Amino acid sequence: MSLTLYGAPLSPFVRKVRLYLLEKGLDYQLEIVSPFSQPSWFRELSPLGRIPALRDGDMTLADSSVICQYLEEKHPHLAPLYGRDAEERARVRWLEKYCDYEVAPLATFGVFRNRTLKPSMGQSCDEAIVQAALVDKLPPHFDYLEKTLGTAEYFVGERLTIADLAFTTQMINMEHGGERLDAGCWPQLAAHYARMTARESAQAVLPGEQKILAKLAGRA
Repeated sequence: MSLTLYGAPLSPFVRKVRLYLLEKGLDYQLEIVSPFSQPSWFRELSPLGRIPALRDGDMTLADSSVICQYLEEKHPHLAPLYGRDAEERARVRWLEKYCDYEVAPLATFGVFRNRTLKPSMGQSCDEAIVQAALVDKLPPHFDYLEKTLGTAEYFVGERLTIADLAFTTQMINMEHGGERLDAGCWPQLAAHYARMTARESAQAVLPGEQKILAKLAGRA
């Protein structure tokens, strides 16, 4: 039975799972579930009402990291995206968590939510929150990630991992909010982002997102 992913394309956590599935070569169907108006049955899949959720036959899961780790363990014959030994796996999980818990509240819920989502819902952008994220709060995180990446193409083990996808999906949302990484300040991260968004997986999802953004802009 095919995999069904539930969520909204502009969610960075839904996008992270979509990129993961594409990089793994796993077929799936996306069923749109908005974080703002969910059907009652969705709570059976995601008790906290958060996206994404996944159905794999009789198995249902919520939380992007849990979903990806489940798929990683279920398909060990496919190229590993959580590292190839204990040390790499620990580093990958740390960076995934770092992007999900530290970068996301700023890039997605600070910049993207205020600049893009709120105007589309008839609400005012709180530009003070945006500027605080861009000027004060995000730079230390970018400094850390720039140092962690160094001159490598990928964050861990010289190969693509979920750490790269977790970072990229947050930067896509920041760009959807009208901001990009400053290549003058963080040249390695900016180059990494350019490489990642040029991958087939990203190019498979971004055109659809641009159409959604155009509709949202029309409502603003």
